[in-house]
Amino acid sequence: MKKRPFLLASALLAGLFVFFLALAVTVASFMGRPANFVIGDKIGVVEIFGAIADSRQVIEQLHGFRDNDNIKAIVLRIDSPGGGVGPSQEIHDEVKAIDATKPVIVSMGSVAASGGYYIAAAAREIVANPGTITGSIGVIMEFTNFQELLDKIGLSSVVVKSGEYKDIGSPAREMTSLEREILQDLIDDVHSQFVASVATGRNLDEEAVRQIADGRIFSGRRAMDMGLVDRMGNLDVAIRRAAELTGIDGEPNVVYPPGKSPKFIDLFIEEAIQKLQFALQKQRAVGLQYLWPGFN
Repeated sequence: MKKRPFLLASALLAGLFVFFLALAVTVASFMGRPANFVIGDKIGVVEIFGAIADSRQVIEQLHGFRDNDNIKAIVLRIDSPGGGVGPSQEIHDEVKAIDATKPVIVSMGSVAASGGYYIAAAAREIVANPGTITGSIGVIMEFTNFQELLDKIGLSSVVVKSGEYKDIGSPAREMTSLEREILQDLIDDVHSQFVASVATGRNLDEEAVRQIADGRIFSGRRAMDMGLVDRMGNLDVAIRRAAELTGIDGEPNVVYPPGKSPKFIDLFIEEAIQKLQFALQKQRAVGLQYLWPGFN
């Protein structure tokens, strides 16, 4: 008789657990994303949308799936024109390191160009739509010159600097030929890094990659012909391929990084802020970018 309260309490706790588990799965299904605690082998999906300005969140999500033994492979969904060189390289290196122990498959959306493709090149396989805009293998630095405008309104810039090239790229004066040479040398070096990474990741001859690494864009189908993409298909094709590589039979369980689903107004504000920040970044030329400028 003494055991009965204990058994009743255990049954109650078990019932509550099952109830909340079922509730979470139901809510997740209505939100369009499977729950992260689905039992069995799973495929993790990490998304990169918009301009790449920071790598921290993506790397944290990749690490979360890397360290989860139930996640057998990661699908990296990329819909991005690229962005900063540093963040793109950081994500690229993480993808390369993780793929050495756990398959990473890239699914390209409407655009996966420049830095977006730089990241993709580190994955084990790349899946693209036939019309995906990709490629744009190149580096860009943009400067705006306001000298004539300042002269018209009677403003002048006074600069005190520690060295001849400390104000290189100043919008208040013309760029000298020596300054242009310095920046071009910098861009050529970073461009070579891009070419080498693509050649290594895609197992292509470096000189062959250099021939198409002039910033031009390609369709997904054309990119596959050149060895930049492995197969045609959407996100589901990439997920099924990840499951195939890891021996998962049947329909794979798919999970996304944990986090509350944002409201529409939150998404709208976040998108507006991101576009404003990106526009300001372009105007201020705050660094090298793996970026396709045709993205709006």
